[in-house]
Amino acid sequence: MAVATTQPHDRDRSSDAVGPADLAVWDREFAALGERMAPLFYRSESQGHAVQYLRGLLSPLQRKNGWTIAEFAGEKEPKALQRFLNLTPWSADLMRDLVCDYAMERFADSRGVLIADPTGFEKKGIKSAGVQRQYSGTLGRVDNCQIGTFLAYANRRGDRVLIDRELYLPKDSWAIDFERRREAGIPDEVAFRTRPQQVQAMIERAMAAGVPFSWFVADEEFGQNRTLRRYLEAEGIAYCMAVAKSTDVNTAGITTNPDSPTRLDNLASHLRPGDFSRRACGIGAKGFRTYDWAVITGRGGRQYIVRRTIADGELAYFHCYNPRGESLSELVAVIGLRWPIEECFEAAKQQAGLDNYQVRKYDAWYRHITLSMLALAFLTAMTRTPQKRALQTRAVTAGRERGGSRP
Repeated sequence: MAVATTQPHDRDRSSDAVGPADLAVWDREFAALGERMAPLFYRSESQGHAVQYLRGLLSPLQRKNGWTIAEFAGEKEPKALQRFLNLTPWSADLMRDLVCDYAMERFADSRGVLIADPTGFEKKGIKSAGVQRQYSGTLGRVDNCQIGTFLAYANRRGDRVLIDRELYLPKDSWAIDFERRREAGIPDEVAFRTRPQQVQAMIERAMAAGVPFSWFVADEEFGQNRTLRRYLEAEGIAYCMAVAKSTDVNTAGITTNPDSPTRLDNLASHLRPGDFSRRACGIGAKGFRTYDWAVITGRGGRQYIVRRTIADGELAYFHCYNPRGESLSELVAVIGLRWPIEECFEAAKQQAGLDNYQVRKYDAWYRHITLSMLALAFLTAMTRTPQKRALQTRAVTAGRERGGSRP
């Protein structure tokens, strides 16, 4: 089976070349995954189409949609695969649960991190569910696009996968336009939810599924949301989220005037040079991402992290809930773990066709996106195969060297 296997975070790793033994493992794993998907479908033909589609997402095709995947599978026309995405009865949510279970069996880590972030999908026309002119940080502009909200999982070994997703439906143009909703196949029971509300629902699902994690991290859109912060604190979930410099901080226990909140940048202006310490929060394309960091301690386990860029002194701010009293080094490491979701998006779009879909219906979006997430999880698992084999070989060799000729 021809698959693309390099993820962005693997580029800095030393790894052995893929050999025949690895390909055999991949084929067995893919066959087992196909069997695992089988109970999700009523008919064997549908199961076959699911395997065809997943294989196409894993293929080296430049574009991965119903047309190109059908051609790759040897079909004369794409109607069967289009019907599989749009009309065949099967649950994308059950497939989502399978993705999560598959990922946790391979990457679960008690020190794992949940990461939330939206990504944009540029689209033409006005018929695709949730599409409108809106700002997308992915595109870096206001454009005609769909926005998906995603939850990723990163362990401390460097693996990262997407485990949940929601399509954002803008309130005025979609959520309350019932004629437009029916045309796009949006069920009546689907209500408007903000992206922070979508993230809360995904965290609840992760907890219900027993996903082990020690932190939740997100960017400013979610860090600014008080309702989400209160939910996390009520559940005892430690978090590190970016916030704006204008964020009001309750100063009780911080300053001599606890009766009125003050802006976070005002507090930061009183930090002394000795309050900062230099630490790296991960490795980027240009090497270690090193900054100066300082902590402002609040109350009730809350802390506020100030990050200063070494080159120009630019400041960034993070609101943290640290009920376990973890060290600054741990907080810095966790803040650095927000970036893996960007790597997930890059890998899923480049290698698993995340943004290549040509569907308009609500259910079809979820089906394509979820199968792409499964493809990414499979690729992430399989990229470990050469490393695991090499480590096993070296361990056996070392044992023989220590023990002479004993097997």
